[in-house]
Amino acid sequence: MTTVTDSPPRRGQLVRGAAYHLPRLAVAMLFLLPSVWLISASLRQTGLPPPRTIEWPPNPLAWSNYRRVFELVPLARYAGNSLLVVLFAVPLTVITASWAGLAMTQLPKPLRQALVIIAAMLLMVPTVSLWLPRFIVFKHLGLIDTRWALVAPAVMGSSPLFVLLYYWTFRRLPQTMFESARLDGASLLQIWAHVAMPLAWPTSVAVVVLTFILYWSDFVSPLLYLKSERLYTLPVGVQSLQQMDAIDWPLLMAGAAIMTGPVLLLFLIGQRFFWPERHGL
Repeated sequence: MTTVTDSPPRRGQLVRGAAYHLPRLAVAMLFLLPSVWLISASLRQTGLPPPRTIEWPPNPLAWSNYRRVFELVPLARYAGNSLLVVLFAVPLTVITASWAGLAMTQLPKPLRQALVIIAAMLLMVPTVSLWLPRFIVFKHLGLIDTRWALVAPAVMGSSPLFVLLYYWTFRRLPQTMFESARLDGASLLQIWAHVAMPLAWPTSVAVVVLTFILYWSDFVSPLLYLKSERLYTLPVGVQSLQQMDAIDWPLLMAGAAIMTGPVLLLFLIGQRFFWPERHGL
């Protein structure tokens, strides 16, 4: 009797669960299709043109394409340079952007609003307009042809967007917490480390992912500020593959897959932290 009584509610739960998850699964598959096509195209035999449709998977699988790209171009060294850049740039961006965001919340309202407007206006400035001024500044600082030229924007928060993300996060926190910590004798740096940042970790994860993508996929900065080939990063190495053989699509797709893989992996690891309400926060 218990089984018969409980079956309709269970059936209703299954229907509601399917109605909830299936549309989201369909949207996720739609966004995953380009990655599936990329991996599939990278495993085709060399010398073949891009397929008109996705092969599931191509036959035979040419895993040797991935070994071949490392033989043609020193991608391992370029990937190491990119990894070194993001290892410095990501923590620096989190620190400086969160400092700026927290400092803005402690300012008087008129000044705070003015800084928010300025930050929003800076987001509309084309990146192209920054190339020449940065080159002149880096040249006077002696940073040209060094990795520090690639990391230097992180000292200024990398992007006004990251500062605004932290600002909006800290503004949502009860200001009484900051005031209580200040009355207990905590400095602003201690408030940042022990009060603000532990409550802003979803924002920090988002900034980490976005900053990683920004520096990992940066193609223009190495071309502008680096002269030595040994300092080139992975995007430049992938471009070198195209210059060597612009019609060998499987090798080009293999290089693109190597470059895209860490970004997808980082997003899959960090996406569960983007919705803090699911964790009871």
